[in-house]
Amino acid sequence: MDDTEKRAVSATLAPIDDKSPPKKMNGLLSEDENMKKGLLSVTPSEECEEAAGFGINKDDSTVSITVVGASGDLAKKKIFPALFALYYEGCLPEHFTIFGYARSKMTDAELRNMVSRTLTCRIDQRENCGEKMDQFLKRCFYHSGQYDSQDHFAELDKKLKEHEGGRVSNRLFYLSIPPNIFVDAVKCASLSSSSTNGWTRVIVEKPFGRDSESSAALTKSLKQIDHYLGKELVENLSVLRFSNLIFEPLWNRQYIRSVQLIFSEDFGTEGRGGYFDNYGIIRDIMQNHLLQILALFAMETPVSLDAEDIRNEKVKVLRSMRPIQLEDVVMGQYKSHTRGGVVYPGYTDDKTVPQNSLTPTFAAAALFIDNARWDGVPFLMKAGKAVHNKRAEIRVQFRHVPGNLYNRSFGTDLDQATNELVIRVQPDEAIYLKINNKVPGLGMRLDRSNLNLLYAARYSKEIPDAYERLLLDAIEGERRLFIRSDELDAAWSLFTPVLKELEEKKIIPEYYPYGSRGPVGAHYLAARYKVRWGDLSLEQ
Repeated sequence: MDDTEKRAVSATLAPIDDKSPPKKMNGLLSEDENMKKGLLSVTPSEECEEAAGFGINKDDSTVSITVVGASGDLAKKKIFPALFALYYEGCLPEHFTIFGYARSKMTDAELRNMVSRTLTCRIDQRENCGEKMDQFLKRCFYHSGQYDSQDHFAELDKKLKEHEGGRVSNRLFYLSIPPNIFVDAVKCASLSSSSTNGWTRVIVEKPFGRDSESSAALTKSLKQIDHYLGKELVENLSVLRFSNLIFEPLWNRQYIRSVQLIFSEDFGTEGRGGYFDNYGIIRDIMQNHLLQILALFAMETPVSLDAEDIRNEKVKVLRSMRPIQLEDVVMGQYKSHTRGGVVYPGYTDDKTVPQNSLTPTFAAAALFIDNARWDGVPFLMKAGKAVHNKRAEIRVQFRHVPGNLYNRSFGTDLDQATNELVIRVQPDEAIYLKINNKVPGLGMRLDRSNLNLLYAARYSKEIPDAYERLLLDAIEGERRLFIRSDELDAAWSLFTPVLKELEEKKIIPEYYPYGSRGPVGAHYLAARYKVRWGDLSLEQ
């Protein structure tokens, strides 16, 4: 996840003055059964037909997509490339238009030139997609306006109607703007440029509030989606568990020793510190991304794959979680470090960050679920910036084998013999299971090996970016990834007390060098519960 993607995403499926429920669509993305030796190939057209569940190109309606904040990094690096990828693969309707909206003065031609520099043929490296790019750019237009001006959004509405040509108009607004102004933008878009005969949906950037109270105020108008749940490997978590008999019987406290949810970046805030300083790593990553993955991992088997059934089970998990204790939280902040003659700046060296800032850029926490399945199992979360690597993964550490006959082969360190299931979300998406096996030879020497599913080696198709899944789901009205208000309430109820305690007591974060493995306190936290961070083992 790069510097632009770390800002998670939320979405509404209806304008704020529309009381009707979101339009329900049929069909979920299913696996292609045309298995061949080696690589599995799925054509774009097949995949989009399965994902959509309806003939998006046969509908005479239009979809108008407005990227609010179109001149920003997120729009340039993520949103426009994701829209082009959907267009390339035939996932967008026949009649669609894309508008960029921002305060910057810009012509249609200037927008197209800006967007063209970020588009690539990554979907199929062997094909020259220049013609597709040209066709896509012809659908892109620009309108300049203020984010809190109903008049400017009314002017946008006129332009949208011109391109919609009298068809049924469906409108999607992506608010790629700071959280403190998106409520005004949503209000203006709803009052001045909502569709009068189709649906209007809004995607907004998180963090969604700072605590329970501010989140509740925003929830009255908006529904949310966490884009990290759109990651391919996160979506595959339920498939792995519920469609493979070997895993579900082991998915409990009898066999699982600890669960670790890890997110790390090898770069700092790099000029975005002023924005980041208002939230910190706990609000930015742990309270939303990692907690949502935890709920998906730990939930009971849902009645069905229907969105409501899945969310019901996730809410039960969140409500079963023990309040987070201050002693179970470690905070860190990176400091300047020189390596190889290169000086890497500390967090407070950023001119946009207050010199006395106590905002954590690293956090680790131990969480517990007080239910029959997970009682006593530590769920360890860790998220950090400017550490030694870039990584996002789920690590499931199984218990030691009782009375292991081969203990002597591992010495006194039984952790070397621990089986571990690793779901690597990024980079190099993979699922692998660590097992013990005998090294060939006359002696009895054991070794740890991985049963490895490396996605790049198994599948010929490049894994879609999470923003592609988010945008496609928003257009189709697919609600599996959307977060219900009671989910959000439960998530904030878990973190708000400890966040307030940290801020009221002005807890000083533990400092760690830029590019290190993070603060030492994180290791002591894991050791307290008799486990080790799996991503810091010698083999890593």
